Amino acid sequence: MNETVVRRWTGLAGIAVAAAFIVEVPLYFLYSGPPPDWNVLTRLLIGILGLALLVVFVTAFRELVKRSNPAYEWVGTTAFATGLVYATITLVSSGLEAGAVIAADHPIDPTVTVGGTYILYGTIGRLMLALFLSAVGYAISRTHLLPRWTGRSAFVLAGVNLSFVPSLFFGNVPAHFYAANGWGTTALAGALFSYWMLALGVSTYRSASRRAPAGAPARQH
Repeated sequence: MNETVVRRWTGLAGIAVAAAFIVEVPLYFLYSGPPPDWNVLTRLLIGILGLALLVVFVTAFRELVKRSNPAYEWVGTTAFATGLVYATITLVSSGLEAGAVIAADHPIDPTVTVGGTYILYGTIGRLMLALFLSAVGYAISRTHLLPRWTGRSAFVLAGVNLSFVPSLFFGNVPAHFYAANGWGTTALAGALFSYWMLALGVSTYRSASRRAPAGAPARQH
């Protein structure tokens, strides 16, 4: 598989991840009180699919970095590892929420009642995502495999995520911006990541057609 094909698959995976997350986030704001089970389970299922696609993206991104500049393969591996950890802990959080909703005999708001997810979605998730974004940004800036704005925006978004790491000290009221499970810590940070992934995926996919001149063979490693 040549680099052009890897770029296309990486871009498509990034776009698919973004699409799933962009659809998921608004479902959290449809109801002011405990949402019906179908709402919770639907948004969790969409999120689970998005996380599965994220695993595909981080795997493809590691391969793309390796093919672009083998000297920075370790950075691609760091992005892969931290992205995989982020996906794993978020999948665990989703499982805890889904289990609580299925077991309850009345509608519940799992963002409040399932205490085990506060830190997983919040502090831990934000820290892992910050590490992932930092690795992606560094890989892009050193290998020049994508436009500069993609790397710089990754660093900015990493800083935003880091700013939410101390949120575990500020309670568990979702309506509060900076709570452990607040809308800023979870929904806003997630939405920013979703749209960044969309932009990154589109840029990566488009870079495949610009990489080699027409009629020239794709660069092989």
